[in-house]
Amino acid sequence: MNDLTAESQQVAYQHNKIPACLYVVATPIGNLGDFSERAKLILEKVDWIAAEDTRHTQKLLSAFGLRRPLMALHQHNEEQRSQQLIALLRQGKSLALVSDAGTPLISDPGFPLVRAVRAAGFDVVPIPGACALIAALSASGLPTDEFYFAGFLPAKALAREQRLQGLTRMTATLAFYESPHRLLPSLQALALTLGGDRQMCLARELTKRYETFLSGSIDQVLAQVEADAQQQKGEFVLLIEGAKARDEEQGWDEACRWMLALEQEMPPSQAAALVARMTGVKKKPLYQWFLQQGDEKKA
Repeated sequence: MNDLTAESQQVAYQHNKIPACLYVVATPIGNLGDFSERAKLILEKVDWIAAEDTRHTQKLLSAFGLRRPLMALHQHNEEQRSQQLIALLRQGKSLALVSDAGTPLISDPGFPLVRAVRAAGFDVVPIPGACALIAALSASGLPTDEFYFAGFLPAKALAREQRLQGLTRMTATLAFYESPHRLLPSLQALALTLGGDRQMCLARELTKRYETFLSGSIDQVLAQVEADAQQQKGEFVLLIEGAKARDEEQGWDEACRWMLALEQEMPPSQAAALVARMTGVKKKPLYQWFLQQGDEKKA
């Protein structure tokens, strides 16, 4: 064992001696070689591990010869389980939170627990590691200086379209997670709402045997996926280039046209909020402009 490894293990061990602490531990998203030494040391030492699926986590622990008590924490029991875990912290126990894969809380359970633990006055310590979002973004070839992670798109078509409408003018790279049975409807909605000519990258089965990156316009990637059923299997990260930055005057003119078109459809304040999301124009001056038009008509 070299000096650096020995020092790292000592630091990890000492860090774990923090009393009444919750560790948020990243686990591999596929390749077990991505499981950090620090993460293994922490999981080996904590009193309890809260896991999204205890069966899945038990397999991971067994692969590395780790044996610790597990309890389930998922979206259906998170509020109740959080109070039980805080009670353990009050007894001086150390805890770890893991999800099925990757970094907890990133479209996985854990936010209510972390918020409750911090509110109760206990330390929350991140143990960094694999994250499908960051892995996909780093290799996508799309801009990384600014990105917006939107999680999973809604399952229902109307809600999905409304969600995307609110993102049409965002200039940051857009990032989504997607599941196999919703992949095609989501790609179709992206093409329809954002425009099929926008560039994108579809990352599939990251770090696993069939890891794949498909790049091109949304229309091109959609055609590839439709033509190859194999590309519809696995877990996906969808990355879409942001909208092109537009001239400020052009954006204002478009926003004004939308406000006038929506005049009979909804109250001005609601229309201003909707148009602001669509065009990127500020809501308050748009709303004031519309009221001024009404005053001028009366005059």
